[in-house]
Amino acid sequence: MMASSEVIAPSATVPRVALWTGRILSGLLGVFLLFDGGAKLFKPEPVIEGTLRLGYSESVIVPLGIVLIACTVIYLIPRTAILGAILLTGYFGGAVASHVRVGDDGFSIGFGIGFGVLTWLALYLREPRLRALVPLRS
Repeated sequence: MMASSEVIAPSATVPRVALWTGRILSGLLGVFLLFDGGAKLFKPEPVIEGTLRLGYSESVIVPLGIVLIACTVIYLIPRTAILGAILLTGYFGGAVASHVRVGDDGFSIGFGIGFGVLTWLALYLREPRLRALVPLRS
């Protein structure tokens, strides 16, 4: 068992191709999520309609946008990326639950699941601390 003062150190560096693939995927994900969060701040008609269709009031749109932007920024900062991935997983889980509750199609549900998987895949590719915690090879 690890003492509380020990730091998990990666046993090896991340391969260059994996590192850049992870950075690119994280960047693309970040751009999309920041755009989505920003759209919630300005509340265009499609955002309002989509939120109301999911059963939420218009008053939650701006706070959701702020939460999404904050979680995304935390994810994009290397030092806090793992915390950001955990927070984004919760956000996507809420989105998936909302789509399931209203009986949306598989695409809408899978979209949230796919973003959660992409979040962790991109982070795994670029983050040696995560690779040390979850080794895929023995």
